[in-house]
Amino acid sequence: MQIDVPLINEAQIGSRLNAAIEHNRRGEFALLLSLLSADARDMAQFQWQKELDNAEKLQRQFELPPKQALVADLSTDNKVIDNSAVFAEQGARAFQLQQALRPEALVIRGAEPIAMAEALSNCDLTTRLRQRGQLPSPKVEVMHFADQLAIQRNLVPLLVSA
Repeated sequence: MQIDVPLINEAQIGSRLNAAIEHNRRGEFALLLSLLSADARDMAQFQWQKELDNAEKLQRQFELPPKQALVADLSTDNKVIDNSAVFAEQGARAFQLQQALRPEALVIRGAEPIAMAEALSNCDLTTRLRQRGQLPSPKVEVMHFADQLAIQRNLVPLLVSA
């Protein structure tokens, strides 16, 4: 079976399918359905896109870079952006351009909040290393109560004789 009017695009298939159903032309209906893709998601009218809010629409429309991070954490982020090398090699204008293209965070610090960082800056090195998990905590072995009593009984004769 051949279709009397050729199809130019997918938009015409819908009206042709309706006409085939209305006039009870099963052969044409089957042929038109066979022209459709097996996966309806391949067609443009069935493409699902999430709704964008105003900020994302404007960002796409004006081709703006992603938002600038306010705080970067050196302990977890592997891709902390640092534009200082551009400033040292190419100058202030190149740095400003690079900052506009790939903005770096305003504050770059470690995993601790600012209050903990200030407190740790006043501590000695071993305390800082222990807090960051780089130095193991000292392990204190707690003796059993019966062992403590036995040691005290052994010390009593020494204390009485003195």
